[in-house]
Amino acid sequence: MTKLDSTGASTSGEAPRKFRWPAFTIVAIAIIAFFAGGFGGSFQGKLTEVQKNDNAAYLSSTAESTVVTNESSKFLTVETIPGFVLFHRDSALTDQDKAAIAQAGEDIAAVEGVDAEGMSQPQYSEDGTTASIFVPLVAKENGTAVAGDVLATTEQDVLTAAENAAVGLEVLPAGPGGLLVAFIDAFAGLDGALLGAALLVVVLILLVVYRSPVLWFFPLFSALLALGLASMVIYFLAKAEVLTLTGQSQGILFVLVIGAGTDYALLLISRYREELHFYPSRFDAMAKAWRESAPAITASAVTVILGLLCLTFSELNSNKSLGPVAAIGIACTYLVMMSFLPVALATAGRWVFWPRKPRVDEAADLTTHGLWGKIAAQVGSKDRPFWIGTTVLLAALFLVGIGSLKTEGLTSSESFTNRPDAVVGQELYDSKFDPGAGAPAVILTNAAQTQAVIDAVSAVDGVSKEPGAVCPQVDVAKLSALVKANPEAVASAAAGQTGCPPDFLTAAPIDGRMVVNATLADSYDSPEALATVERLRETVHAIPGADGLVGGGTATTLDVQTASVHDRNLIIPIVLVVIFLVLAVLLRALLAPVILIATVVLSFAATLGVCGFFFTHVFHFANADPAFPLFAFVFLVALGIDYNIFLMTRVREETQEHGTRSGVLRGLAVTGGVITSAGVVLAATFAVLGVLPLVFLAEVGFAVAFGVLLDTIIVRSILVPALSHDIGKKIWWPSDLAQAKD
Repeated sequence: MTKLDSTGASTSGEAPRKFRWPAFTIVAIAIIAFFAGGFGGSFQGKLTEVQKNDNAAYLSSTAESTVVTNESSKFLTVETIPGFVLFHRDSALTDQDKAAIAQAGEDIAAVEGVDAEGMSQPQYSEDGTTASIFVPLVAKENGTAVAGDVLATTEQDVLTAAENAAVGLEVLPAGPGGLLVAFIDAFAGLDGALLGAALLVVVLILLVVYRSPVLWFFPLFSALLALGLASMVIYFLAKAEVLTLTGQSQGILFVLVIGAGTDYALLLISRYREELHFYPSRFDAMAKAWRESAPAITASAVTVILGLLCLTFSELNSNKSLGPVAAIGIACTYLVMMSFLPVALATAGRWVFWPRKPRVDEAADLTTHGLWGKIAAQVGSKDRPFWIGTTVLLAALFLVGIGSLKTEGLTSSESFTNRPDAVVGQELYDSKFDPGAGAPAVILTNAAQTQAVIDAVSAVDGVSKEPGAVCPQVDVAKLSALVKANPEAVASAAAGQTGCPPDFLTAAPIDGRMVVNATLADSYDSPEALATVERLRETVHAIPGADGLVGGGTATTLDVQTASVHDRNLIIPIVLVVIFLVLAVLLRALLAPVILIATVVLSFAATLGVCGFFFTHVFHFANADPAFPLFAFVFLVALGIDYNIFLMTRVREETQEHGTRSGVLRGLAVTGGVITSAGVVLAATFAVLGVLPLVFLAEVGFAVAFGVLLDTIIVRSILVPALSHDIGKKIWWPSDLAQAKD
């Protein structure tokens, strides 16, 4: 490389080459990104308004439970989410307590958002210590769905009314309604605790990496602009129902943008600092750094975006929309980091690196000294033992814990890392009352086969054998009118031998179809209830002429779990093919992409083994969601391959001048520090998902954090360079580099 004196003049008589870049276009995009990202920041807090966190929003329109929900809604003017309010004391409830509970029921009925006509009178446990009032929340009225934040407000108003009326009693929510609101409340901390923790972690790491009190601000501010821009785009798309935004998607979006944005910034700034040692003009230095960094950063962004968009092949709406949500985040991050950040840094000047401002001294060749130079030398001298040893280590990590990884799903109560009131209330309800009440299986049948369905369903193991457990749908309007006219008549009408309302209160068939409700013997989201729904479907599907379908809350959970397994088995191979094609185009080779993908998949397998051990024996999680392996794979492979892209693009650049084996060692030495820093930042930001009290996000956060560190420290630092060094120039087969000097 041409040497420069302290003024930037060439000591060999040659002028340093000036690299042109599309300056006007980049500056224009930077200005647009600044204003759009700043304006979009106001939409971060609004994302909760367009979230959907109920199981039904996760499923496709063709799922059996979704079909049942859509058809059975014709029988109801108001669709509700069942829930309970419990009143408890350690000793038996007194007459004064019961009077207060009755008053609480009246006050709850007056709360806006409660389906007062669907409420029940207080029910008392056998030991007399607990009372329960069935309180359905209005989820959809006249075809218009109620937003999640409104449901949360309604539930809180219900509990406030109950507490004010029943002073001295413990008041707890229970049932699907209470647990849904607990999920919504958990996600309410996304734009506060989660984002704040992620930013704090990144600031601390960047201070250590850059050792500058100034420089950290630029990548972090750029990441916030990217997050604002992404939030604005996603808000309008979710509001228009082009995509479904869930709480978990929003949480992943936040950490993904902060983590990936910081990664891109680290790579660009590292190359910029390097070029400042050779160019007196900071604009020329940035131009060179931008041109040299752009291929790796672009390839990284494209790989992650395409990998995420593979999720659109999912059956689950939540997975299907997570892909576009996260892909939009990466696209906005790439746009800001490749436009606003370089313009801001070049404009600011060298002082941003204070107190270690780079000077024009040609002292940036890090390939011959420093910690990573020593590591590279060790890898080169013992390449075969290194790659064989790390392969054995990764295989051992896989084997040590994979048998402990359970992905059968979590009940709602098991889904929290803490114990919200809804979980405490659900456990109390299950111990004091019929656990299957309030969330029946909903069965659709041709009206002519209604009685045959009732008889068959009543005999299914796992269906409650209590009178009135399996009944045709009640006409809510007729029942409400009867209650208002003669409340005593309701009790006598329901006191028949079957326990079901009389025929005059039964809903009339619609389009030749009828609804039958079946109370389950077990809690609605327990493994036993899921098994009962499977038996119900086998039974109902087999009834001639019934065209029976089984839905309801339990069936929805079952369909979500089944779809998760389908998505995992379908999408993982698609992601591998897509990433292989991207790498083949980027590296202009076929063997290198195969090796890189194989190493990342091995790293993913090792991560699963470690997760199985920690989830079961350290964190004591009851289970993992069926979607966990898919989420972990997409993020680990798509993000883990990034570091191999950063490494191998530099290796290829060095190979063209120094040969493959020397290029591998030079590439590792030069990129070692920045890629390790990037991996630490990304791992730390995903670990922050543990701030939210949800097992699924804690599991994903741990898996990605551990897997990224494994990729950066073991796979990218030792396994890939050692294996590449051992193979030599053949790694570039069939490109011309495979025939060049080694």
